[in-house]
Amino acid sequence: MSTNPNSQAVINRIWCQTILEELTRFGVTDICVAPGSRSTPLTLEADENSKLTLHTHFDERGLGFLALGLAKASKRPVAIVVTSGTAVANLLPAIAEAKLTGEKLVVLTADRPVELIACGANQAINQSGIYSSHVSATLELPSPSLNIPLKWLLSSIDQIMFEQAQKGSAIHINCPFPEPLYSDEPKSNHQDYIDGVQSWWQCSKTFTRKVSAQAEPNFQVADFVCKKGVIILGSVTLDEANKAKQLSEKLGWPILCDPQSGQTSAWANYDLWLQNADKAEMFNQCELIIQLGSRIVSKRLNQWLRQQVELRNAEYHYVSPSFDRNNQTHLMQTHHVCDISSWLEAFRTAIPVLVEQQSNWADGVVPFATQLAELAALHLSTDTKLTEIALALSVNQLPRESQIFLGNSLFVRLVDMFSRVDGHQVYSNRGASGIDGLIATASGVLRANSLPMVIYIGDTSLLYDLNSLALLSNATTPVVIVVTNNDGGAIFDLLPVPEKQKQALYQMPHGFEFEFAARQFNLAYAKPETLDDYQSLLTEHLNFGRGALLVEVQTPPEQASQQLKEFIQQVYAVQSN
Repeated sequence: MSTNPNSQAVINRIWCQTILEELTRFGVTDICVAPGSRSTPLTLEADENSKLTLHTHFDERGLGFLALGLAKASKRPVAIVVTSGTAVANLLPAIAEAKLTGEKLVVLTADRPVELIACGANQAINQSGIYSSHVSATLELPSPSLNIPLKWLLSSIDQIMFEQAQKGSAIHINCPFPEPLYSDEPKSNHQDYIDGVQSWWQCSKTFTRKVSAQAEPNFQVADFVCKKGVIILGSVTLDEANKAKQLSEKLGWPILCDPQSGQTSAWANYDLWLQNADKAEMFNQCELIIQLGSRIVSKRLNQWLRQQVELRNAEYHYVSPSFDRNNQTHLMQTHHVCDISSWLEAFRTAIPVLVEQQSNWADGVVPFATQLAELAALHLSTDTKLTEIALALSVNQLPRESQIFLGNSLFVRLVDMFSRVDGHQVYSNRGASGIDGLIATASGVLRANSLPMVIYIGDTSLLYDLNSLALLSNATTPVVIVVTNNDGGAIFDLLPVPEKQKQALYQMPHGFEFEFAARQFNLAYAKPETLDDYQSLLTEHLNFGRGALLVEVQTPPEQASQQLKEFIQQVYAVQSN
């Protein structure tokens, strides 16, 4: 059976209809589409599929991060459609982030057919293997043809989706479409071909299915509870964080909560108090460490973890459903590959009643942690101009139902050091820790759950993703973008870069403000001068507002780093009562 060249457009459409229908059966409900001609078969079929919610963006780089945010918040695979050429390359940053943090992206890239590659044809690049090891699996489809049965197409889609279910992260399906791309020919002209998988069309199941046994948590609780243990929370869901905190209270163990966990504890501000030799030595009695989730922000905590395992022979257990190694200093480690909530529940129910609340071995650190919190709170004066440290401290005063998106670089470190995020769902891109795509990612989160949100982002990061403010132009859920404008990369004040070249080659001051950027994208704008004004703005908008408000907090360059250095000197000197 040969394909009539005049029927190529409708054959392309039949293949795309089949692909997208199968993706919905694997749980895909959102699809993100950028404009392009070669991707027409995928775009039109996505628009016609009532099971899919269609999201669009003119910028493929932002589109990839929009999909990342949708997947991050929904916990479902999200599809992406782009046309051929550099549009495909523009997705790489979001795909690289997903590789490290596990969000499931189904990347559908339109392509020129093989006969138009490497021969001078327009908008034709070699897309095969373009994402390299940043994707979990790749499927190179042939050009759609009646000579290839739909059952082959379905089983091939199934195989790569099953691989994603096991490995997580992004997968790449490259789709070469010959011309013509546009036609009014009805699909019914090829009904016999479509009916080759009639039983699949008539059911709601995937074409093939794989069944695997689920691994149960495997550990001996008696080996844990007899030791002086510490629980470390990384990037986990708020529900997982709450369960972990309940476990720590039951055992009497300290729990150290990264801001990405959305939780806090009596041992907060550990990045600061670990710098006090006396208090750190008290905490060094630890014999066992359980880390839940990855991507710890604090370098100080990572250094302490290394010292405990290498120098003091503490046991180190890491719990995550991902098979990927999370062990940057290559310590002796037991990796429990399973669902975090299931592991915590199994642990909690297995604890003998007699050992509950008998530990409390690290309570001596708590008064000092409290003293540091009180010292930091002195920055919260409503009579002074806003500082970045005061801004970080105020994160825990947001309305309870608000969710948080933390950008990278300096501000997330200030939150880690000073704030006590308590009961908020927190999102971030702490895989590759890049500054690109942060607004787009947060926009995806907002669309997935429609909860009020505060986005904290630096000025350079916002400049990098300015196009993505368009994604918030028509938002109805209250969202506040808080941009800390210190005129460049203030993070380099904390790094040992050459002083002579620091400003010109690292910080790169820009002299820009963001009022007219807000206007360009139809966003409300405010520039508060005091903490009191700032908090009133946020509370009012999050509780009663609608759509997006951009709040610019302008501070002098190097102010935050200087305040931080002064505060750390106090940490070294202060003694708890």
